[in-house]
This record gives sequence, structure tokens and C-alpha cells, in this order.
Amino acid sequence: MIPIQTKYEGKGDRVRHIGFLLLPNFTMMALTSAIEPLRMANHLSGKTLYTWATISASGEPVVASDGLSVNVSARYENHESYSAVMVCGGVAVKENITKLDLNWLNYLARKNVILGGICTGSYALAKAGLLDNVNCTIHWEMLASWQEDFPKIKSTNQLYTIEHKRWCSSGGTAPMDLMLCLIGREYGKELQIAICEMFAHEHIRDESEMQRIPLQHVVGANQSKLQDIVHLMEANIEEPLNLNELAGFVNLSRRQLERLFQRYLHCSPHRYYMQIRLTRARQLIKQTNISIIEVAICCGFVSTPHFSKCYRNAFKIPPREERANRGLQFDNASGESTYGTVKIHHLPTPQLECG
Repeated sequence: MIPIQTKYEGKGDRVRHIGFLLLPNFTMMALTSAIEPLRMANHLSGKTLYTWATISASGEPVVASDGLSVNVSARYENHESYSAVMVCGGVAVKENITKLDLNWLNYLARKNVILGGICTGSYALAKAGLLDNVNCTIHWEMLASWQEDFPKIKSTNQLYTIEHKRWCSSGGTAPMDLMLCLIGREYGKELQIAICEMFAHEHIRDESEMQRIPLQHVVGANQSKLQDIVHLMEANIEEPLNLNELAGFVNLSRRQLERLFQRYLHCSPHRYYMQIRLTRARQLIKQTNISIIEVAICCGFVSTPHFSKCYRNAFKIPPREERANRGLQFDNASGESTYGTVKIHHLPTPQLECG
């Protein structure tokens, strides 16, 4: 693809300088997923919209969880002026946070710097007392632990959160979606979508989307019958099985099945099954161009009005409005994304506050 030539005509623009504090054993994938959208925003806009720096307390290189040693470009004593600082965590984050780290994060907070965490980095912000009463997230492996350690935080299982000058993201490629969301807010969807094309990133996940936590992690490895039932539900979305059929497959009574779900998943089997079907419906609405009626049929609903009502109750938005608001638009005839044809002629003036 020929690089898109852009013109930046906004007035009062400023370069946003983002620091990435690397904790020992940080996750490399999360770091690069956060930085690459910034680099591509500069490349496609023909303008330096973002600069970034990697940071450690002493300025010494930091070893990632994959064993690679990463040089850093700044240390705490440099007193650089940051628009935001993201704490990059990874393995054994509790053991890798020092008092010096916490003091520096509180220093930045007093200077009104936006603070965030990626992968397990949010744990450092919580330990510094900087996430109290804030909706925030962390990699699913740490969810139970930090909910117990920090009862004042408003923990969520979302992929990422943006609230009160706090940006938090789970791990893997979720930081890319966080950064794409911020870029879209500051410079518009044209640039956001052009970045997606360059990375073959077909679907921008929004704040409302949840991490998919492995069921074994939730219920324990010894609950094989419960795991089998959930797998049956996931394999039978278009033609849902009734509860008696599900119970029969694993030699349980319906009452035993209901007790199992209440004990380990804190909801009824019917509600859990409905959530699986609605989650699948949301994926189809956001990522494909098939009609709402077809989505309803594919997800086991015999009535479109009933589907719309269930969808609205679950996600607080009607399916048609969800489709209208999705980040990427698709060609009606082919179903293929059309964002490769985007021509960016103007970027709006950036809004600094993204909280």
C-alpha cells in the first residue's frame, strides 16, 4: 500500500510526550502494542503528533519477560515533561515494584500528569493509591489478587478503561486498542482507521468489551462437567440446547446443573447461555455487515424484536445503533472493509483531556 499523505491544519496543536516506565519482567507484546500506533500516527499524518520515551528508575536497561534487554532513554531524575506515563508490568509485578517507583508515580500525579498501566502495570498505580474510586482494569490473571489487595478501586474486567486521567489496559494486544481509541478521540476516525489498515487490525475493540477469562481459571480445573456444559453452549449458538439436554449430556439433573452454575458462575445456566449468544451477536454486528435479522437467527433468536430487547438490556444500546456507531465501516456489497480508501485531508485540533 502507498503511504497515505496527510495534511495537519489544526491550530494550537502540541506534541504529546508519553513515557513508558518499564518494570522488570514487563511484557514486550504489551509495550510494542502501545507504542506502534503512536509511531504510525506520526507516519500517516506527516506530523510529529507523539513522542515517547522508555524509562527506568536508574536509566539502566530493563529485562523483559521474554529475556530481551531493553535500553531506556530516561530515568526519574531527568524531570522530563510528560503528557502521560504508562507503567508496563508483566510477570511477578508485586515483587518488582519499589518504593522509589511509587514515590515517582505520586510525584507525577501531583504534577497532574495522566497515568496509566498496561498488562499488570496498573497494580503499581493501585499500590501508590492512585486508582482509588476509579474504574480500572488489569490482566485477568491479576484480577482476583488486586481486588483483594485494593478494595477501594472499582475493578472491572474490561479490556481497557479511560477515566479521570487514568488509562488502564489489560495485556496482549489490548494496549493497541487503547491507543487507537485515544488517537481517534484526539485526531479523528480517519487517522484511527488508516492506522488499523497498516497493521491489518480489522476491528477496534471499544472500552465496553471484556477480557475473555479462561473458564478453568474461574471455576478450577476439577470442575470438568461445568466446563463441558459451557463448551456445549458455545458450540450450539444457532440452535440452543434446552437445560434438560445440557444436563443429560453430563449425567446431571437439571437442579444439579442450576446449583453448579450458581455456585461457580453466580448466575443461572439460562442467563449464562444468553450472555454467550449475545456476545456472539455483538461480534457479528461490529465485525460483519450481515443484517440484524440474520444476526438474530445466527444466535438462536426466533424473533428480531425479542433479540433487540435482550441486546438492549445487556449492552444498554439497540443493535441497530451499535452497528451505526461501530468504528470500522464495511462495504455493503462485499462485506470487506473500505478503510483502505480513506484519504485524510484534515486532522482536528487535539483535545488534551481524555479522562
